[in-house]
Amino acid sequence: MNKIKTSPPKVLWKLKCKLGEGTLWVKEHNSIYFVDIKKKKYFSLNIKNNKKKTYTVNKEIGFLAHIRGHVFVLGLQGELRIQNIRTKKIIKKIFIEKDIRLNRINDGKTDPAGNLWFGTMDNLERKIEKGSLYKLDKNLLLTKVDKNYRITNGPAFIDKFNFYHTDSSKKIIYKIKINKKDKIVSKKIFKKFSSKEGSPDGMTLDKNKNLWIAHFHGACVSVLNKSAKLIHRINLPAQNITNCAFGGQNINEVFITSATKGMNKTALQKFKYSGFLFSVKSNIKGLLQKKFILKDAKKRSLL
Repeated sequence: MNKIKTSPPKVLWKLKCKLGEGTLWVKEHNSIYFVDIKKKKYFSLNIKNNKKKTYTVNKEIGFLAHIRGHVFVLGLQGELRIQNIRTKKIIKKIFIEKDIRLNRINDGKTDPAGNLWFGTMDNLERKIEKGSLYKLDKNLLLTKVDKNYRITNGPAFIDKFNFYHTDSSKKIIYKIKINKKDKIVSKKIFKKFSSKEGSPDGMTLDKNKNLWIAHFHGACVSVLNKSAKLIHRINLPAQNITNCAFGGQNINEVFITSATKGMNKTALQKFKYSGFLFSVKSNIKGLLQKKFILKDAKKRSLL
């Protein structure tokens, strides 16, 4: 197996995101999508023509998942919203955790079968375990799969039954196995990080199933193999690295978000590129997220 190599980080967009997150490559748009949770915005950057778009929503937004065309699922505070982002038409709203008003949706990804998985967390970031992991299937059936998280991040799917999921506050990445009924049959600590390494945040997988991890307060993306051994590190000129995703024409470009949240003046002077969108090119290709698929033809016709 070849040693991983990456190019020096390149600044793609000098945004100064307070909490950049949710990287998503949409091949048919030649674009990387991402969000600024706290500013209630999401963005797209077409890497062929460098066209940049900014969208504003009425709630904090954790992620986007692509369905088709310009129809996406938006992971908002207390709500999953299926919307055409070009026409602004809202197709469906699915409300989440109405009884936990201080919670919000954080990170979310699709699995290899096209189901949507996402986590919730306490929006005040208290050390309370009110976060949960959910699955939304092709029939829009919502299932709570796991609970007792502080800050959920990920997941990253190895296959349809095995995935990594993070509790950033505890600095732990779990390796989880589920059965056909979405019941957890195994949940083990894959990696626990030290304070000096920062907190594991968003993550993605390459084609060899190495795990690429953004480090909040760690100024890097680390790459772990299947044995949790560090095999590569990308140092970045931003303190809080929040998410990463493969994309680009050859699926070998890694797009990386960052955040200024919680940084004082000294830290902002030291890490002047905090909040920017970066990219690096790698000698290995990544795995792309599947589209979220609506199985029911009647629901599909709404799009």
